[in-house]
Amino acid sequence: MAKTPAPAVDSSQALPLPSTYEEAQSELEHLVSQMESGQLPLDGLLASYRRGAQLLQFCRARLEAVEAQVKLLEDGQLKPWDAA
Repeated sequence: MAKTPAPAVDSSQALPLPSTYEEAQSELEHLVSQMESGQLPLDGLLASYRRGAQLLQFCRARLEAVEAQVKLLEDGQLKPWDAA
């Protein structure tokens, strides 16, 4: 049974970033799987790579934000943290 490749991410349409780290990670894993399958055309690979770079940047920013919040721990209580 032949696999039908999933549609590639169109770089001309900016997709919104996921609302959670877990959603971004899941989408990133899906993109990597598609890219590794060898079924995407060259333009699809490039669009997937660009989207993957966006997702990776989002995930890194979320991890850094959580790390900064954890650093605010004092006496066993988490201080309020401004995500800006």
